[in-house]
Amino acid sequence: MTNELPSVSVIIPARPEQCEIKAATASLALDYPKEKVEIIIARGKQPSIQRNKAIAVAKNEIIYFLDDDSVPPPNNLRNAVAHFSNPSVVMVGGPNLCPPDAPRIEQSFALTMAAWIAFGPSRARYSAIGTTRPSSEKELILCNLLARRDAIVKLGGFDETLYPNEENALMDNLQKQGGILLYDPSLAVLRRPRSSLKAFVKMLTNYGRGRAEQFRLHPTPGSALNFVPPLFCVYLISWPWIPAMAQELLFLYFFILFIQGVALAGLKKAAQIPSLVFLILITHIFYGFGFWRGLFTNLKRDTTSISSSVELEHLTL
Repeated sequence: MTNELPSVSVIIPARPEQCEIKAATASLALDYPKEKVEIIIARGKQPSIQRNKAIAVAKNEIIYFLDDDSVPPPNNLRNAVAHFSNPSVVMVGGPNLCPPDAPRIEQSFALTMAAWIAFGPSRARYSAIGTTRPSSEKELILCNLLARRDAIVKLGGFDETLYPNEENALMDNLQKQGGILLYDPSLAVLRRPRSSLKAFVKMLTNYGRGRAEQFRLHPTPGSALNFVPPLFCVYLISWPWIPAMAQELLFLYFFILFIQGVALAGLKKAAQIPSLVFLILITHIFYGFGFWRGLFTNLKRDTTSISSSVELEHLTL
């Protein structure tokens, strides 16, 4: 059985000065044959570049991408590689879930990201939704993603001008080549959300900016839904001057947010509903703001100095 398992390279981007790398510690505890796993820590300041550098030296046929704070359970890798028995499958991923012992504010952020009205189909990145199925970049996330190395290399790796959303563009291109992307809700990692409201807002703004930049460089019909938050921002700004009938839609919007808050928190935690309504509201606003910003950013970025500063470390199980 061991001989049938594919060889795997675990790639983890980290900051240059970072000491604690939770993903590396968890990877060393993976239930997988030692001789079939290498762990590459790519230190630098731009994760797209760091991952590409690591891919270039990776020895193995399957790449397991983890963020530095992703904590996979020991059986994750063994369960995930089974999906690659289908030669058409080029990527496999699952959600990243908030640890049950995380602070209350982080639990609220996690609930917000798992809300349909906040993140749409991408809520599957933050909650185990449904069953194993063919999927798309809307549901898969790079902090917990496996891929065939050859398929990535054939497309030139990640677009280094994109961060975030570099994986989204790559996944779109893989599907255009006929590759199958699978979402498996059981392949979860534990990963804590942002620790403060300021950090959460910054994340939302960056997500919006990244999506807009991705759309400019790699436009696809799937990005149409992402125009809703920026258009909502326009609606809010122009609200005092629009017809009364259109103004009343805002009250309907808040009613929908309230229903979503009840669905997320439940009546037993009714005190949490107002904060969830607020968090979903700012999700739409700051994602939309970031999207507008991303439509006008400079996409011609010199990555030479950043690329040359990447350092690679190799670990073994």
